[in-house]
Amino acid sequence: MDWALRTCSLHGHYTYAPDEPKLRERLHVDTVAGTAWRCLRCGTFVPGSPIGSGPADEAPEVPRGQLLRDRWILKLLALDRGLHGLLMLAGAILVMRFRSTQGSLRESFLRDMPLLEPFANQVGWNLDHSHVVNWADDLFSLSSTSLLLIAIFLFWYAALHFVEAVGLWLSKRWGEYLSVIATSVFLPLEIYELVERVTITKVVVLLINLAAVVWLVWRKRLFGVRGGWAAYRREHDEASLLSVERAAVAKESDGRGDQSGR
Repeated sequence: MDWALRTCSLHGHYTYAPDEPKLRERLHVDTVAGTAWRCLRCGTFVPGSPIGSGPADEAPEVPRGQLLRDRWILKLLALDRGLHGLLMLAGAILVMRFRSTQGSLRESFLRDMPLLEPFANQVGWNLDHSHVVNWADDLFSLSSTSLLLIAIFLFWYAALHFVEAVGLWLSKRWGEYLSVIATSVFLPLEIYELVERVTITKVVVLLINLAAVVWLVWRKRLFGVRGGWAAYRREHDEASLLSVERAAVAKESDGRGDQSGR
């Protein structure tokens, strides 16, 4: 898939007219339809006035190629984090609602439990050893303070996921670091839960989180991996159309200088 053409088809081309004359000449061409400017994303010459203009150093960063594909992956990760945040937020609201009605719910539970005994006896369900009943007893035995602390933790965890989602969606480096750190901290807990009881959902969640951490650290060169920040910036400069054209202009100037020197 040509990620540049796909993005341009969705959001339109981005053309830019740099103030530097030699660089400006390389980015536009005269056609029968008028002057066309080269898209900084896909490289296509687009008739019409440029969208942006000014010094080349002040041009916005327009990702291309693999860097553009990386941004799509970051958006998918952002959606995953946003979904987790919504689930945590819903859990926190449910805990707070349960906390406010815990007493009445417990009374209803104790009052209705005897009504289940005839049905349980018919289907061979031992209520005294039921995991569901035991779980409900444990839940009703939690103090109001414990429920409040659980709700606060869930609210905090939801906020963390939302911040991660924003950082990843906007392709911010701090968002990548935050996502790796936050995900890695909870990986031991996920592994422990998987050891306690294996389910398809737990396995899938663990694999997704592991893949996200490895991909972010390796591909985005976090924590000094594969050259760190310097290599990351160099990769972006090499993929930038303006940087490529600027290097070509500099090479042409050097070549003319060598010929005049001879």
